[in-house]
Amino acid sequence: MGSQNATLDSLRSNLYLYANISKGQWLSTGKYSQTGKTATITINSNFMNYIWNYDSPLGGITLASDGEALVGLWFDGQKYFADTLEDEHEEKSLPIFDETCRWLDIYFSGTAPDFTPPLKMPASPFRKRVLEILLTIPFGDTMTYGEIASIIAREKGQKQMSAQAVGGAVGHNPVALIIPCHRVVGASGNLIGYAAGTDKKRRLLNMERNHSAS
Repeated sequence: MGSQNATLDSLRSNLYLYANISKGQWLSTGKYSQTGKTATITINSNFMNYIWNYDSPLGGITLASDGEALVGLWFDGQKYFADTLEDEHEEKSLPIFDETCRWLDIYFSGTAPDFTPPLKMPASPFRKRVLEILLTIPFGDTMTYGEIASIIAREKGQKQMSAQAVGGAVGHNPVALIIPCHRVVGASGNLIGYAAGTDKKRRLLNMERNHSAS
């Protein structure tokens, strides 16, 4: 727990919040790490989105970008599919999509990628904090909704925080896999609350655990 707290302290020290909240307005810029792998989150002022498709072992995946960073990654047909994608968008090959597809190739080979594509996330401060915590969950590990709620409650100086509210933020994660919401489980380890379905969640966790153990 001490090392986790140190990691979270490091994340907070690199965080810059912006108060203006609207669709297409990004709230922060900072660096977040999963075991030394850094993800950069910046502010977005570009309202044109681009998409690309990726064929994974678990089905089609749609990627979205503002032209520079990744703004969305969804399993096709999942709950909340493309809910942060701007109405104006077009399919286009971009360097960020090449980088993200390379990340996915490595990930689905059963290896934890040693890099993270640049990310941009529209979110309220609470939802953004939940997504930051997700970025710290290592490949092959899990964290419960209650544990995330306890972290945020402790940071706010509160006795408790609603695990249900955390679940809502986790479920609306706009960048699946790279922001590993599939690594969040129920209090008894049960697989609940994954927008792409519990079958995909189970297969992803089994893949990570099997390769982490080998």
